[in-house]
Amino acid sequence: MEYAIEVQGLTKHYPGFTLDQVSFSVPAGSIVGFIGENGAGKSTTIKAVLDLIRTDGGEVRLMGRKNGAAFPEIKEQIGVVFDESYFPDNLRITDVDKIMKSIFRNWDSAVFFSYCRRFELPDKKIIKNFSRGMKMKLSIAAALSHQTKLLILDEATSGLDPVVRNEILDIFREFIQDEDHTVFLSSHITSDIERIADYILLIHKGRVLLFEEKDTLLDEYGIVRCTPEQAKTLDESQIAGIRRNQFETEVLVKDAEEIKRRGDLVVDRAALEDILLFTVKNEMEEGWRQ
Repeated sequence: MEYAIEVQGLTKHYPGFTLDQVSFSVPAGSIVGFIGENGAGKSTTIKAVLDLIRTDGGEVRLMGRKNGAAFPEIKEQIGVVFDESYFPDNLRITDVDKIMKSIFRNWDSAVFFSYCRRFELPDKKIIKNFSRGMKMKLSIAAALSHQTKLLILDEATSGLDPVVRNEILDIFREFIQDEDHTVFLSSHITSDIERIADYILLIHKGRVLLFEEKDTLLDEYGIVRCTPEQAKTLDESQIAGIRRNQFETEVLVKDAEEIKRRGDLVVDRAALEDILLFTVKNEMEEGWRQ
């Protein structure tokens, strides 16, 4: 299998936070959804992958090349979109085209203007007068217009209305139809990730908690709603998280089919948001069996 991104033992120390031995590999031709709570290390990981920060350890390969983001020929193949548009406010679309043409050798004006028309971006307005959705569409159009092979997005769809997000997600799906194209999408909107991702990468407090095919994850995990006494009968190795309230105990289990075979417990489907909340926000309490 070829990988667009390979990360091994990535470490970065900040006061009060450490990106701790992060490792994962992103298969070429896939969409990977990168999830975790605010401050979990998503942006730090992306900046390290893009060689925007100095790391304290580990190795990053992009398109098979060590420290790939440091090489112009690899940079040409990477499109990046952050959670804000960084184009100067006084520019128009035609100005963006001229500037990007001077930056990327493979810049394709026809592709860029095609995306701009598809996104219905006004060519007479300056960017200052664009809505947030328009600005993000412009950033995505630019990121896809220089023969991009790897698209990296850090919360690029945050704050956008569902109609705009839906349109952008469709673009990402089209982009990877060519198996040479890859999307690495960081987002806290788990419904978007669940809809389009092939793989899920979950990070918490600077550590990778899971990296799994989305379909496998959603097929295997489940939520058991039961009494505290029934919860204590579950195999501890099955439990990914637990949450108790006044009326029942909810347990996230890793093998829903095995639990169903017991016959005495009801197991509901676990959505990606459930897996995130149970695993990250509601980690199993110490001593819950006592």
